[in-house]
Amino acid sequence: MPGTARKKAAVAGPKKTAVKREAVQPDLLTSMLTVITTSLDEDKGEDIVVLDLVGRANFADRMVIATGLADRQISAMAHHIEKKLNEIGIKRILIEGANGSDWVLIDAGDVVVHLFKPESRELYGLERMWGTDLDGSEDEVAVGQDEEHD
Repeated sequence: MPGTARKKAAVAGPKKTAVKREAVQPDLLTSMLTVITTSLDEDKGEDIVVLDLVGRANFADRMVIATGLADRQISAMAHHIEKKLNEIGIKRILIEGANGSDWVLIDAGDVVVHLFKPESRELYGLERMWGTDLDGSEDEVAVGQDEEHD
């Protein structure tokens, strides 16, 4: 193959390096999920869903999706989650869109939280994209919903 080493490297593209995430401690993951779902429930978050991402995504182990009715409610839910996670020792929390948006993303490392207005949640359809319907397994857990069915 004619050409300089630099040209050959450019044609070959970037080197593929696999980034391995360290496995999270099950107790820490459970306490994070408990804090997040309890906080969302206390803040009147609706349709709280926890999705298991193990084996399907390398950026997190769980995804939490919830709906809020107003910008202020969604922003407050995000800030309350951040405060409560800080209290249990989770310090590196990134929040995007908390200044009045239809979609707020909270990245707590092993758990990613999406807070939506109802129309945005329907539009983006993260449950359809990451949910268990595609896998045929029952890893999806609904939190804070009534157990009574007529």
